[in-house]
Amino acid sequence: MEAYRDQYATMFHNGHKVILVGISTDPDTMQLAWAREKNFPWTFGSDADGQVGRLYSTYDEGYKAENRTLFIVAPDGKIAYVARPFRVMAQESYSDMAAAIDKLSPPGPKQP
Repeated sequence: MEAYRDQYATMFHNGHKVILVGISTDPDTMQLAWAREKNFPWTFGSDADGQVGRLYSTYDEGYKAENRTLFIVAPDGKIAYVARPFRVMAQESYSDMAAAIDKLSPPGPKQP
């Protein structure tokens, strides 16, 4: 998540026409404390019982946790890109994600 934060301005166009939501099975109170401590500029959602993860085939029943999966949803609400698993240590994962975001929501004008 720190990589997302550190590249937020470029990768997510500072949130211009892009919404980022991180979902995990961690309790909402833990996520809130962590988000504040790390200064994350986006929303987190708690899927403590794995219902959402099961719907999107990201929940691992054995570990009772979400697998690292990235979905990019187009403005029409359809899933436009999936990285399963999202490899956090591979720069290619971030480049591919940025390209998919740019395709759906080109960067806004440069700020002076």
